[in-house]
Amino acid sequence: MITAASADDMHQIGVQLSAHLRAGDLILVNGPLGAGKTVLAQGVGAGLGITGITSPTFVISRVHKAKVPFIHVDAYRLIDSENPNLYLDDLDLDIAGSIVFIEWGGAESARLSQDRLEITIDRSDEVRKIQITPVGSRWAGFSL
Repeated sequence: MITAASADDMHQIGVQLSAHLRAGDLILVNGPLGAGKTVLAQGVGAGLGITGITSPTFVISRVHKAKVPFIHVDAYRLIDSENPNLYLDDLDLDIAGSIVFIEWGGAESARLSQDRLEITIDRSDEVRKIQITPVGSRWAGFSL
């Protein structure tokens, strides 16, 4: 369990995480509104040399060009749709050639890769608690 007392801490965790990422990686991030999911994405982006990352809530998905493209998805608007799997498939995400970071990534997102990091942010206290669960052989033994 990692803790973050501020937005700067959350950003720094993202920067640290970025050092471990490569093309084909899928990161699913969950937590309540205001937990810091987008700030974490901004930290990952900063570590990859990308600036200008904002929440893609209304556009659903945004591709940031870099040495390895960073695809930032906000699945919040898909969760309550009739068929979130279909809508997620319609995004035509290039998982193999990119790093894909999905906010509100549930079971419909988990099916996209057998290898992924599942990150849960608990904001029930002043200090956020971040749980990173590695899934699959790619992430065997991973810790931050």
